Amino acid sequence: MAETDQLVEWAKRLQSIAQAGLTYGQNKFDLERYQAIRDISAEMMACKSGLSLEKVKDLFCNEVGYQTPKIATRAAIFQDDKILLVQEENGKWSLPGGWSEVNLSVAENCLKETKEEAGLDIEIEKVIALHDLTKHCRPIYPYGVLEVFFLCKPLGGQFEPNDETIASKYYGLTELPVLNDDKSSLDQVQLCFRAYHDPHWQTEFE
Repeated sequence: MAETDQLVEWAKRLQSIAQAGLTYGQNKFDLERYQAIRDISAEMMACKSGLSLEKVKDLFCNEVGYQTPKIATRAAIFQDDKILLVQEENGKWSLPGGWSEVNLSVAENCLKETKEEAGLDIEIEKVIALHDLTKHCRPIYPYGVLEVFFLCKPLGGQFEPNDETIASKYYGLTELPVLNDDKSSLDQVQLCFRAYHDPHWQTEFE
């Protein structure tokens, strides 16, 4: 489980306050102060992440309106007591999934991402978990991330190399490869196995 970095959390809180102030503030002097707070939060994040200030501002300070978490989906697809993982160009493996599109529901997004990354058509059976990504994965994200894990079964299709993944394979619980813990951690994959084996599974949420 990922450890919370206090500096990152402070930067995220300052950015959220500044973004709300820039959205709803009226006084021009207050708006200048909120912008200064936002700039400081970006400098803190750049210092901690090692990214350039320009890159951080592009990722961290590019939205308007009240700040809310981003949403991502992950598909846990099982066959013969093995889970499907896809391999990325860095050699690491993850559950098929990705950021939710603005015009799709989370379920529709799961179907889309699985088709793109694994070449499979699937049926969603249940929601395994709603997770705060920062509590499970390693990366420093400048915003909150909610991950939705779906238990799925394959209907058909075939993997083809694409822009995001170079291979796919089913793995048993005791033979898991090196995971890309920017996206799905070992404890999350283990959780998917438990949900698969439990016919009375209740959605885990945080």
